[in-house]
Amino acid sequence: MDSILDILKRIKLPQLAGPILIILILSMMVLPLPTVLLDIFFTFNIAVSVIVLLVGINVRKPLDFSSFPSVLLITTLLRLSLNVASSRVILMEGHSGPDAAGKVIESFAHFLIGDNVAIGIVVFVIITIINFVVITKGAGRIAEVSARFTLDAMPGKQMAIDADLNAGLIGEDEARKRRVTIAEEANFFGSMDGASKFVRGDAMAGILIIVINIVGGLIVGMVQHDLDAGTAAKTYTLLTVGDGLVAQIPALIISTAAGIVVSRVGTDKDMSEQFIGQLFTQPQVLYITASVIGMIGLIPNMPHFAFLLIAGALLLLARAMDKRKKEETLRQLQASSQAPAPIEQQAAEVSWNDVQHVDQLGMEVGYRLIPLVDRTQDGELLRRIRGIRKKIAQDLGFLVPPVHIRDNLEIKPNAYRILLKGVELGKGEAYIGQFLAINPGRVSQEIAGNATTDPAFGLPAVWIEAGRREEAQALGYTVVDSSTVVATHISNLLQTHAAELLGREEVQALIDHQAKESPKLIEDLVPKVVPIGILQKVLQQLLNDGIHIRDFRTIVETLADHIVVTQDVDELTSAVRTALSRVIVQQLFPGEAELPLMTLEPALENVLMQAVQSKTGGGLEPGLAENLLASAAQQTEQVEIQGYNPVLLTAPGLRPLLARFLRRALPQLRVISHNEIPDNKSIRIIAVIGGSKG
Repeated sequence: MDSILDILKRIKLPQLAGPILIILILSMMVLPLPTVLLDIFFTFNIAVSVIVLLVGINVRKPLDFSSFPSVLLITTLLRLSLNVASSRVILMEGHSGPDAAGKVIESFAHFLIGDNVAIGIVVFVIITIINFVVITKGAGRIAEVSARFTLDAMPGKQMAIDADLNAGLIGEDEARKRRVTIAEEANFFGSMDGASKFVRGDAMAGILIIVINIVGGLIVGMVQHDLDAGTAAKTYTLLTVGDGLVAQIPALIISTAAGIVVSRVGTDKDMSEQFIGQLFTQPQVLYITASVIGMIGLIPNMPHFAFLLIAGALLLLARAMDKRKKEETLRQLQASSQAPAPIEQQAAEVSWNDVQHVDQLGMEVGYRLIPLVDRTQDGELLRRIRGIRKKIAQDLGFLVPPVHIRDNLEIKPNAYRILLKGVELGKGEAYIGQFLAINPGRVSQEIAGNATTDPAFGLPAVWIEAGRREEAQALGYTVVDSSTVVATHISNLLQTHAAELLGREEVQALIDHQAKESPKLIEDLVPKVVPIGILQKVLQQLLNDGIHIRDFRTIVETLADHIVVTQDVDELTSAVRTALSRVIVQQLFPGEAELPLMTLEPALENVLMQAVQSKTGGGLEPGLAENLLASAAQQTEQVEIQGYNPVLLTAPGLRPLLARFLRRALPQLRVISHNEIPDNKSIRIIAVIGGSKG
């Protein structure tokens, strides 16, 4: 007993409502019902139809009533079950009088038909035609078109969500909610398209049922109950038409609700607010309508009372709306005149011009360096910067932003600062009229001058007078003028931070440029398949690794092939690097068939692989990281002394970790994976990190 009570406590009544209702509906088709229950169920049917109509009117968007297709099916089954149950009672007990099928059918029959059966049949047919031909057919067509358009628009909506997500405008949760909403919209309109067929079938069934009941009633009345033809026709026709009206009026209400729901256009207002707000809030429209109706009412033989009454009502409504608008405008003016002036207006007007723009790439110079960047004085540095941007565009494959130059009196007269997004990237000093003698490490004798450091590469250098230029060159110095010093520094920084300069606008400009050469490629893949955000990140990783992005077509095609499998940027970058293997090797070893490479000692490589697999993000234990860095630095130095380009060959899974780890301490050391060695190239190991040369 206790277990049964526990089970009953765990059962939730709302969960049982659906199954119980379906069982009752199906039972009514088989089990005979007393007239009292028929009255209750007919009344319940009418109440449900009114509830559905009111809910449909008050929803703000179709998905607010997402259960409507199921409701439509259940209400249709309910009406058909009631038709079957009432038809059974009419044919069995119809000979006893007009109340044989219950008071509801009798009341509808007398109230809507009276004593004229022909009028009742005509009214029933008209209601059925309205329901079947107009409302149900229209609602079904709207649902069909909406389902088709929703399905066609799904890819575009999905891409818009992905674009907003990649741009950081929305979070992952919001993106997931929007995707679910799109799927629900397609399912809803598809279900409504199918559910509308139930209503159309119900209307046709209603016509057939009334014909069958009338014919069957005549046969039963005259054969079984010995009624004359007139009495049988009047009795059974009255009951049948009353039964049909009781069923078709709720069907008409439900069909109207379906039309209202599927024809709603997305808005934050329900239908009543939208209806009143768009039809009766413009006094000019109401004035014109009142004038037209009033003039029609003055025509002879017209029903003057009706037309003039409506015209007067519209005129009063227009005047009331006009008065309300004027009062609202007056209140707003009074409120604005009484409100204290904002502080900005009391002092000086503040505008967007007061917001200082942060340049993508900027340069500040001391006042003594202004001649280098002054257009009126044909500044040498301006021409060199244009040449640098052109050279970088040719080498890397994208156009870096222009360098915005301004003077700064707060820095030293001969100083300059290079800024990236408002943050100092590098600084140095230059002296107009002097030359910088850079010591490459093999000078025969030091030269006197203002000792300093080359700002681009950190080599020891000396600022000398122009007259000592040839002397410094004879001693083995590399001698450059002041504009070359600054230009080389800028070029080195732009090359080093190229990835940070590749913003969304630069990527879009790159896409637009490629679209001129390969319009079909861009149209089909970007951003439909390859989101711009992921494309930007992959391009930035390539630039961080020192790989140019001139072969933009191969990059986009490779991403399109692999993005369906993964959206991990490291994996996508590895796939692109594999596709660009010949480009990478050509950059590192131009014209060489045998590649001199460094490698990891096998035991060290196994330890690093375990570290990558066991820690998220590939973290390294501090002691291991220190030893790895020390060994890499030592072997890199030895390789450079031998005259080779230091390149480390490693497993594909290790390449991203080692590239990021070694990039800051050893920027000259490049890391490639086994997958990036072309088939027509052979390798030769010249150094082993973590061990001796193999």
